[in-house]
Amino acid sequence: QVQLVESGGGSVQAGGSLRLSCAASGFTANMYCMGWFRQAPGKEREVVANIDRFGRPEYTDSVKGRFTSSLDNAVNTLYLRMNSLQPEDTAMYYCATTYPRIWGGRCPRQSEYNYWGQGTQVTVSS
Repeated sequence: QVQLVESGGGSVQAGGSLRLSCAASGFTANMYCMGWFRQAPGKEREVVANIDRFGRPEYTDSVKGRFTSSLDNAVNTLYLRMNSLQPEDTAMYYCATTYPRIWGGRCPRQSEYNYWGQGTQVTVSS
């Protein structure tokens, strides 16, 4: 059974840091694209970062230099380290995978992600 469970969200002040975790089970995460997405109230869900099966991360422009995504194969867990958080980073954060489809190149668009976690809330106050 494929399952993704996020944790690590919380409330911080602007400039603070958080590390989100996404524990994957039922499949081997490093064989597929793994992504972090977020949805703020009243806005569409957007991609934050992803990692392809070769371990290459990509980030949306607004988080480059502040967020780092990594995958620990030993524990089959995806992480998102978030530094210099800003109020505009406030959102529900989700992890997702393209399992069972393997992508040979860069990770695809959001609609190609098949399994999603339940989300973890990040709130940044000014």
